[in-house]
Amino acid sequence: MRLQILSDLHLETETFEATPAPGAELLVLAGDIDRHWEGLRQFAGWPVPVVFVAGNHEYDQRDVDQATIDLRTHCASLGIRMLQRDTAVLTDDQGRRIRLCGTVRWSDFNAFGPAGLDKALRAGSYFQRVMGATRFGQPFDAQAVRVLGLECRAWLDQVLGEPASGRWDKTVVITHFAPSLRSADPRYGKQPTTASFCNADDDLIPRADLWIHGHLHSRFDYLVERPGLRASRVVCQARGLEKKGEADGYDPLRVIEI
Repeated sequence: MRLQILSDLHLETETFEATPAPGAELLVLAGDIDRHWEGLRQFAGWPVPVVFVAGNHEYDQRDVDQATIDLRTHCASLGIRMLQRDTAVLTDDQGRRIRLCGTVRWSDFNAFGPAGLDKALRAGSYFQRVMGATRFGQPFDAQAVRVLGLECRAWLDQVLGEPASGRWDKTVVITHFAPSLRSADPRYGKQPTTASFCNADDDLIPRADLWIHGHLHSRFDYLVERPGLRASRVVCQARGLEKKGEADGYDPLRVIEI
């Protein structure tokens, strides 16, 4: 299957008009498209199926649980399939069945292990204050994010442990948050705030053939070896902010094949 991947367009402040990539069979939106959700409308009537995993900014200033419900409804009205702890199996042009496993995969702040947890949580508190979201009537603070992050990881662990049993041929994971410190933004390196962007899901990556993520305003494409099988591939195709030069060299028509 040939995938066009877009993420971190930030249409609440950026101007960007998406164009279907020639030859693509599926469009993957990996989050932070538009905090106001209106930017999703440009993907209605897209010539190929569209799947969407929300980013953290899609939840800005909202109740997290209600936002998931409302965002699903909004996406459905546009013909977009939202995945939040959901799987879908699509058949490509070659007749192969591709399983998509999608979740925001909020940070659990475990990127640096138990010794770095407290520092990571303190650093992450800044981003949550800016986000201004709530859950259960309380601020969606770093500890609350960690709770959801651990739930997302448990879900991924479960679905990636399921045997294919002839139901699918390839597995693609789509998350907004990165699955590894290998995706750390090179501008900032590995510091406590990095745990707000990257998780330590390196042990889960080999269970997928392709792992797509966003959130980092840097682009990545690397392999994770797995004995006896073709290496897993991790791809981030984030555009980022033009005003910061992050969109320089960005190719929105790039197609990834699984």
